[in-house]
Amino acid sequence: MDLFSSSPDQAPLAYRMRPRQLADYIGQQALVGEGKPLRHMADTATVRSMILWGPPGVGKTTLAEILANASGARLESLSAVMAGVKDIRTVVERAHAFAPTPVVLFLDEIHRLNKSQQDALLPHVESGLFTLIGATTENPSFEVNSALLSRARVYVLKPLTHAELVQVMHQALADTHNGLGERRIHTEDGVLDALAHASAGDARRALGLLETACDFTTTTHGGETLALAVLDDVIGHQASAFDKQGDGYYDLLSAIHKSIRSSRPDAALLYIARFIQGGGDPLDVIRRLTAIASEDVGNADPRALPLAVAAWDAYLRLGDYEGQRAMAHAAIHLAVAPKSNRIDRAWKAAQAFAREQPQLDVPTYLRNAPTKLMESLGHGDGYRYAHSEPDGYPAGSAHDCWPEALPHAAFYQPSELGHEQRFAAIMAWRAARDAEADGQR
Repeated sequence: MDLFSSSPDQAPLAYRMRPRQLADYIGQQALVGEGKPLRHMADTATVRSMILWGPPGVGKTTLAEILANASGARLESLSAVMAGVKDIRTVVERAHAFAPTPVVLFLDEIHRLNKSQQDALLPHVESGLFTLIGATTENPSFEVNSALLSRARVYVLKPLTHAELVQVMHQALADTHNGLGERRIHTEDGVLDALAHASAGDARRALGLLETACDFTTTTHGGETLALAVLDDVIGHQASAFDKQGDGYYDLLSAIHKSIRSSRPDAALLYIARFIQGGGDPLDVIRRLTAIASEDVGNADPRALPLAVAAWDAYLRLGDYEGQRAMAHAAIHLAVAPKSNRIDRAWKAAQAFAREQPQLDVPTYLRNAPTKLMESLGHGDGYRYAHSEPDGYPAGSAHDCWPEALPHAAFYQPSELGHEQRFAAIMAWRAARDAEADGQR
């Protein structure tokens, strides 16, 4: 079924109000404003293959239709949810049949095509048999193969602003042909603002809510009135769901992590609440908090890691409701705690050094000697038992536990923040003991 076909009498308001030319298009001025790329394509009747990436209800499908019409091309529409290689082949056959009339293939939810389906498109996009306009709510860098991506320009569409959503609804209320203009509906102050707020940048949702709300108008002299009081039932509970495999899920986890790293507890709590209200697993947050404890707090506050693990344990023992409070407890502590990434830096440096030293040998005095043969080979000879040394420290570079053949590298460099100040002082004291012991030899 063609995405753009519908019975006018039965079509929802959002469909009826879909613009047919850029002059009526609201939003995305960075793409369709004067001198901008999509405006230039429409003005010159030259459309190039592209992928439109943005959230639902921001005009991706509408733009595809407008560009196809402006270029004089025949529009073929497929939804990747239902389309297979056979459907793509059918479009290819029709494109050959209509030649030399240009064909634009609009492929909705292109991110849902598998690799073989994307490969089936590639030669025909390459040859110019048709121009591809893909639409996706997911990051095409991850969902579209590189060969197809290299042949299509990616344009990012943004959620509509509050003012743009209000403008969309005003347009619908005034339009006597496709909209609600014939009903002469008066809206009380705050109605359109409330509907715009509930729509969260989605024009399709704004028009859907407006259409539903207009079922509850009261008849007045010369028209109808839409009261603010009816909106509670119309809007209902605003679920903030997102695709748990999509960008929104990982963007929120990233926002949580970066807010804590930036020592902003309020922002961290906001993103955690948004994540959970959207259906995210609280344990995903707690796992991230546990990683943050070592990566971003580290030894600046050695209590951070045990606290994160304790929050994990509390969540599993107490259940979701009480467990979420333990999660918030850990998040606030991590955000307020002094920060140090010296553990992360030290570990990465050690990994890189070890990769470059494939022949690394353990010094003989550190080797185990469980058998007489190993003992006769000198394993363990010269090892100094730390607990028998003054101050519990075997001083001197001869017992630094470093492989003899390798230049010494200092991976861990404590900062002057939080508890790491004490670590730095202890390590400096030990370095002085080493220098003193080496000078006595």
